[in-house]
Amino acid sequence: MRNYIWKYKTPEGFDDLVMCGDGEALTGLWFEGSRDDVHEARGCESRETPVFRDARRWLDEYFAGHDPGFTPNYRIEGLTPFRQSVIDEMLRIPYGATVSYGDIAKAIARKRGGRVSAQAVGGAVGWNPICIIIPCHRVIGADGSLTGYGGGLGNKVSLLAHEGIWLR
Repeated sequence: MRNYIWKYKTPEGFDDLVMCGDGEALTGLWFEGSRDDVHEARGCESRETPVFRDARRWLDEYFAGHDPGFTPNYRIEGLTPFRQSVIDEMLRIPYGATVSYGDIAKAIARKRGGRVSAQAVGGAVGWNPICIIIPCHRVIGADGSLTGYGGGLGNKVSLLAHEGIWLR
């Protein structure tokens, strides 16, 4: 299957975004210049596809300050059951809200039984290949700190501020 790539011009204050897909599903969305930009884009053909148009429509709504109300078709390779449970929890975080890594760990532990570490959640959050749409930027440290972001802390701060979240 062919892989395609397309760039999205963000509003001022954000790095531009790069989309990757297979023509049927979005398989990656990351900020240009981030660690994923370097290795995921190799061998991809630059072409706008229908799923990129859907993702662009989602991003247009998001950057206009609205909840897009839909999720573009996406597919994530290498998804373990644990990573899926973390993604499911991230998708429950509403626009304009944050949760901690520990909150996600507790929610997963309640559903699955046993214990789940916040550090394991942090690894799964950092692994997320589809930023913004799967809102990993809304996950913060237990004390309200920003503990990292694959797309750069400046973009994380800007995304949270865009949603009306001001952190210390």
